[in-house]
Amino acid sequence: MALGYQIVFMLVLAIPVACVAWTITHEEIFREPREWCVNKSKTCGRLYRRKFFYLFTCEYCFSFYVTALLLFTTRFHLLFEDWRGYMIAEFALVWVANIYMSVFNRLRLDIKHENIEIAGKEQEIESAADTKKPLPISKARK
Repeated sequence: MALGYQIVFMLVLAIPVACVAWTITHEEIFREPREWCVNKSKTCGRLYRRKFFYLFTCEYCFSFYVTALLLFTTRFHLLFEDWRGYMIAEFALVWVANIYMSVFNRLRLDIKHENIEIAGKEQEIESAADTKKPLPISKARK
């Protein structure tokens, strides 16, 4: 496989890794199991048990296991055709997937911030309409 093809393949494979890791470690659908794992990661007596449950709460940690499963099913490797190629692919895919998750998280924060600003402006408009006071010119233009 040519290097350019391998890089494109890696960029595409990182998308499902990021999607699965983010969904399990952040989204509402897995909230209850995640909260249970957070509790177990703090209260289990044995170190290996605490670390096992922590894996399901950290997108970075969990992305290693998702990547390993994906590499096992796709047999994708980078640069080398032996075990070294799989090891390089593991770290490269995790790195790219975590970049994707960071960008996604930043985008979500920006959207949330904009929604809060919009809600605040709508509340100002509603309160001004309720009191029948005109908005100051500087606030009305924003």
